[in-house]
Amino acid sequence: MTSTEPRTDLDSRYGEPTATATPWGQACEQLAAAPLYWLTTVRPDGRPHVTPLIAVWLDGALHFCTGSEERKARNLGGNPHCVLTTGRNDLHDGLDLVIEGDAMRVRDDATLHRLADAYVAKYGEEWRFTVVDGGFRHDDGGAALVYQVAPVTAFGFGKSPYSQTRWRF
Repeated sequence: MTSTEPRTDLDSRYGEPTATATPWGQACEQLAAAPLYWLTTVRPDGRPHVTPLIAVWLDGALHFCTGSEERKARNLGGNPHCVLTTGRNDLHDGLDLVIEGDAMRVRDDATLHRLADAYVAKYGEEWRFTVVDGGFRHDDGGAALVYQVAPVTAFGFGKSPYSQTRWRF
């Protein structure tokens, strides 16, 4: 998890002359507030797999859950490298974010309880989980593995003015 400020670079090749680097704190606020994320994993044959999901930002990392037999969980079991993206589907406004890192299983009960509370706080009662056997269980009985992705490298694509910020951890 990221406990220090990342190295921040503005790539002026991909922005307007008036652009400035997006502060990491602003990116964190958006990562915490975003309602939807896109997870990209790598299939066993090397092809990408992309799927939308919900997630919570806690302790400097994005956290998500998935069933153990879902394609994304099977992909992460073979290759933890992944990318999470979020932003606005708007050409002239907002900030799009890309988080690169490795998905690591969360099994610690204290952390899982904090994450379960964070899901309810962000998404409401529909997403209440019980912590069982090092993971989550939903009201419908479905079990879920819980993952965290702490950024290794992250990108912010500003659109007013256009800019590209890279953060390295």
